[in-house]
Amino acid sequence: MTVMKAGLYLSEKNVALGTLEKPTLKQGEALIKVSSAGICGTDMMIYFGKHPRAKAPLAMGHEFSGVIEEINGDSTFSVGDRIVVEPTISCGKCDACLSGNSHVCKTLGLIGIDSHGGFAEYVAVPLHRLHEVPNTLSDAHAALAEPVAVGIHTVRRSNVKVGDTVLVLGAGPIGLLIALTAKLAGAEKIFISDISPYRLGKAEELGFIVLDSKKVDVVEEVKAATNGNGADVVFEVAGNNITANQMIHACRTQGQIVVVSVFKQPPTIDLAAMHFRELSLTTTRCYSHSDFATAISMMANGQIDVTTLISHQLPLNEIEKGFQLMTNPEESLKILIQPSM
Repeated sequence: MTVMKAGLYLSEKNVALGTLEKPTLKQGEALIKVSSAGICGTDMMIYFGKHPRAKAPLAMGHEFSGVIEEINGDSTFSVGDRIVVEPTISCGKCDACLSGNSHVCKTLGLIGIDSHGGFAEYVAVPLHRLHEVPNTLSDAHAALAEPVAVGIHTVRRSNVKVGDTVLVLGAGPIGLLIALTAKLAGAEKIFISDISPYRLGKAEELGFIVLDSKKVDVVEEVKAATNGNGADVVFEVAGNNITANQMIHACRTQGQIVVVSVFKQPPTIDLAAMHFRELSLTTTRCYSHSDFATAISMMANGQIDVTTLISHQLPLNEIEKGFQLMTNPEESLKILIQPSM
């Protein structure tokens, strides 16, 4: 048996460097030598023991790029190709899959949650989940194609149009990527709220209007800037009861709310306030295959630059430090684990 190094989730708040058996390929799979893998909010949910499907020991990491080391099956890819992995795994048989919407498959799974992912030296990946990385895109940036795809899918699900005012509730990586994509879609004025001065500083660096919700009333600030009307589209990306109500009251009459967060607890919201002003509510779940391909293209041609989002790049043997850093939003944003460092 050949072993490899892996950063393993072992139990609640317990991630450590360990070993796993190096994957043996099945038909239709490629062996990927991981270049870079991002820690995201879902990984943190697993870390805190809150994810219903993730089972220890697990090499997490569903945002990752790498190089093909071996192929088992017919493929247009070759050994040595730089790739990024689209980590969703669908059944291909349910109504959603058969209608071309596999991203909302009834049994949707993810590499890095339902099987070992990118916090390891090697990962076995189905060939149809691979995307080629253009030469203009670095391995580190390519690893963020997955969250960029989330931002693209979210804005595509919205009604954002040229000249709109947008409010993003939550300045984490996904919130910032939604804001960047909304700007490309034509939004003229983009507000972002958060409680973290560090993350608000990143948002300001990217050119957005920041609202520190510890210091100001987010709803009143947005209304004051829009003649009392509110934002045309509000994206909820923080996932708590406070922002769940802010999204309603900060939205203009007949405006749109897009819920991106996965709420850990059901929020208590003012549905009457939505009803009387005919607000539209839209939800999103990850991304389509098209969204993922678009994310790679837009990063490669410079339309979306994720440089500002990357706060740390750490070797695999410092994975425990990476998760500890992620628990403090005042010192981290997007942390990349790089097994080859």
